[in-house]
Amino acid sequence: MRHRSAAMSQCLRRVSGGAAGVSLAAMLFVGGGCSDAQSGALLGAGVGALAGQAIGGNTKATLIGTAIGTAVGYGIGNESDKERIQQRRYRNYEY
Repeated sequence: MRHRSAAMSQCLRRVSGGAAGVSLAAMLFVGGGCSDAQSGALLGAGVGALAGQAIGGNTKATLIGTAIGTAVGYGIGNESDKERIQQRRYRNYEY
């Protein structure tokens, strides 16, 4: 039982380290002047990876969660970018 406890502890350290790395990268990327689609993809990937690991507990689940999170985050961010462009066009339109 002790061996399993050590393995679980090591797994939790890896997940915590990965979560901290993703969070740091997200903060730097989001504040870096990139598009909402790019920011959304990065944040979605991080959230999806953490959710996949928490739900499945293995690499396959983590990768699936990352892929789904990236796609959803990109989609949401892309729609936000489209809306921002449309608002700029409306404001700059001369009557």
